Amino acid sequence: MNKTALITGIKGQDGAYLSKLLIDKGYRVIGTDRRRVDIDNWRLRKLGIENQVEFEYMDLLDNGNMFRVMKKYQPDEVYNLAAQSFVGVSFEQPILTSEVDGMGVLKLLEAVRTFSPESKFYQASTSEMFGNVLDVPQSETTPFNPRSPYGVAKVFAHFITKNYRESYNMACCSGILFNHESPLRGLEFVTRKITHGVARIKLGLQDKITLGNMNAQRDWGFAGDYVKGMWLMLQQEVMDDYVLSTGKTTTVRKFVDAAFQCAGIPINWEGEEVNEVGKDSANQVRVDVSEKFFRPAEVDLLIGDSSKAKKELNWSPEVTLEKLVEMMYRNDYDMVSKQQ
Repeated sequence: MNKTALITGIKGQDGAYLSKLLIDKGYRVIGTDRRRVDIDNWRLRKLGIENQVEFEYMDLLDNGNMFRVMKKYQPDEVYNLAAQSFVGVSFEQPILTSEVDGMGVLKLLEAVRTFSPESKFYQASTSEMFGNVLDVPQSETTPFNPRSPYGVAKVFAHFITKNYRESYNMACCSGILFNHESPLRGLEFVTRKITHGVARIKLGLQDKITLGNMNAQRDWGFAGDYVKGMWLMLQQEVMDDYVLSTGKTTTVRKFVDAAFQCAGIPINWEGEEVNEVGKDSANQVRVDVSEKFFRPAEVDLLIGDSSKAKKELNWSPEVTLEKLVEMMYRNDYDMVSKQQ
């Protein structure tokens, strides 16, 4: 009999790629999302699986709703990808972020424990939990030191998942995923803002991109690789937590360079901090910096050590950063071209 998987946050980037992976493996996929009128299934549609996913409305703030869904399906596997996932917004909406990303996970675990205790449970943890890093690179044993309401809420969710595993012998695990991007990334995230902006510049539709901290360093991988790691974690006989990362770190500035290189536009940098600009060969400013895009508390350096996942899960990333940037830029260029 085919397995049933329930994925919260089904309409997000990771939800779409994970759905595709599981459907290809023969799973029945139940996708949940909050009842919203402003979000459609474009990511699932882009992957050609919109009609292969069964949908349920479920909100991590509504206990009764979660209890009903868990009792109805009693899935083999639960992947909790639902979250307020934008770090910048978490400073503007700290209470909502903590309720959804922190307490919402506890409520979901209670729903699983009460109505579907045999389900295997995956929690989407994040490298933002490391925050102002205490070790380089960051592994499963690195202390957490979050620098945003998002990171703080995710630390609670991470530890409550571990607590349920140890207290109730539930098959729970967390994936501490470093930044992972794709053509399905939302435009509010800096990587997609860059590739989409460069595509518009190439097509003559805008003059420049305005960004924040150009010196921030991130460990960027491809979301399609990372959802494979999620699935592998739930296939283990003994549940544990794993870091998924590329082990390479890149500045925002270098990501910008790579995107403009895809467009055939070399960029030269001048100035520092908020006065930094990137100019093309005609000396036109194509990138500038604004303080409004700086976080109140910045995370300067994230680089992961995924040697445990490589050893125990046989997982490693396949798509290089250069290939990822090209993939995202080409997708945005084609999409913007068709809109004209």
